[in-house]
Amino acid sequence: MIAKQAVVQILEEIGVLLELKGDNPFKIRAYHNAARVLEGQPENLKTLLETGKLEALKGIGPGLSEKIHELVQKGRLPYYEKLRKSIPAGVLELLHIPGLGPKRVRVLYDKLKIKSIEALEEACRENRLLKLEGFGEKTEENILHGIRHLKKSAGHFLISFGQAEAEKLLSYLQKQKGVERAEVAGSIRRHREIIKDIDILVTARRPPEIHEAFVKYPPVESVIAHGETKSSIVLRSGIHCDLRTVSEKEFPFALYYFTGSKDHNVALRTIAKRAGYKINEYGLFKGNRLIPCRDEAEIFKKLGFHYIPPELREGEGELEAAKRGELPRLVEEEDIRGVFHVHSTYSDGVSSLEEMVKTAEGLGYEYVGISDHSQSAKYARGLEPARLRKQQKEIEGLRKKYKIRIFWGIESDILPTGKLDYPDSILAEFDFVIGSVHSNFNLPEKEQTARILRAMDSKYLTFVGHPTGRLLLGREGYAVGIPKLIEGAKARDVVIELNANPHRLDLDWRFCPTAKRLGVKISINPDAHSVEGLQDMAYGVGIARKGGLEKDDVVNTLPAETIEKFLNRKR
Repeated sequence: MIAKQAVVQILEEIGVLLELKGDNPFKIRAYHNAARVLEGQPENLKTLLETGKLEALKGIGPGLSEKIHELVQKGRLPYYEKLRKSIPAGVLELLHIPGLGPKRVRVLYDKLKIKSIEALEEACRENRLLKLEGFGEKTEENILHGIRHLKKSAGHFLISFGQAEAEKLLSYLQKQKGVERAEVAGSIRRHREIIKDIDILVTARRPPEIHEAFVKYPPVESVIAHGETKSSIVLRSGIHCDLRTVSEKEFPFALYYFTGSKDHNVALRTIAKRAGYKINEYGLFKGNRLIPCRDEAEIFKKLGFHYIPPELREGEGELEAAKRGELPRLVEEEDIRGVFHVHSTYSDGVSSLEEMVKTAEGLGYEYVGISDHSQSAKYARGLEPARLRKQQKEIEGLRKKYKIRIFWGIESDILPTGKLDYPDSILAEFDFVIGSVHSNFNLPEKEQTARILRAMDSKYLTFVGHPTGRLLLGREGYAVGIPKLIEGAKARDVVIELNANPHRLDLDWRFCPTAKRLGVKISINPDAHSVEGLQDMAYGVGIARKGGLEKDDVVNTLPAETIEKFLNRKR
């Protein structure tokens, strides 16, 4: 027999489902009341049914009693099953977000067609909820907080979150008396897009005191281990942190070892062993003799390799390239001369056009490319022709006011047909066009790939934006053949975006070597919807480095006068 608690849960869920559908309030209340009444009964369900006491309970009328009998006798309730099928499963998942009840979920579904937690997160980050009655900035902030709360239980975190937490913890440790050196290691140092924990390495005069300070770090939620050379904590944010203290002479070896990756370490250890060496976190040894090394570069040199930057240490052939002296000279943040893919309040940004321009100039960029959403993006207040003219006029005014070169562009939706939003007569007026997929994510791979390739056929398309549409820890990318897109970009002289937003980091770094080999240019773009979003370029550069990209592979390392010619090369 089905358990009473299971019946209670189903009754409660029916009430929620009816509320999501906007059904009769009295009917909704009846199911919720019935669930509470049944749950509060001391008798088990079998006794209530056999003695006829169920029908006598206040709040359980004939209709509800009949459904409970059916559920118990058959083990299922078609009415409930039909109701569940009428609402997308992802909509029900939204109810797991703290503070988000059925009424608000219904508004999100009815007004914005939000069917998943991933879609809701994206809507919050693009400030689409602000136009809904009863939703404000605080609501968006609370929803994002609730989503983070859900995700932390999965034990995976965005690099942006992990790095921010690591930097705060590192700063705290560096202030402790006796600390000599302190660095973040692990997947954060290798700039993985998704990380699981924080590894920090320290040399100090009195290690036990540093470990004592570590476990007393104010944001600590729990202490997993507390030793004199290794301690582990979990922060209130849910992330696990390890601290290791080592001697000064051990530090280079420990930093190398705990940076990883495991595949890289195993490969180097195997090569070292063949050459008669042993390498571990304590040192590099020839027999029992320690071979002193000042830093990681010297470790690599002793073993016959050029220095391998942390971002490349993934066991992806970097050791072979380092042995041959063929490692790329990776792009640096300082190489970036300007940014494209910048939104303003003309569409779904939260900062004004002038604020974005002024901030970009303050960051030292030579140019900024404004690209709000096109008219088909109704959810993002996409620009219709009249508002385009208004923006164009404002940009003309800002060009006279600021030294930074302002390029006027658009993030044009790639329509399901593969056409770009707006006719060619309008597209021709922009300095650049980003083509992005924002709809029809469920197309088969062959169709989705063909769709984007058709968009590339337009001579006005400059960049393919966030080519897989993924949201890290949120939404899988749509099915698309990235190698074919890269080949298509080569044939059509189109730039592929590496979206620097830490929720995207798309193009995936694993495809960067293919683009580099074919000579396809990459543009690291912040996809900024606020002045703070311009700072995301650091994450994009980290991923570009991880993908082995050099300065010449990245188009926005070009100076302003050269990039202008580049943008006009196909017109």
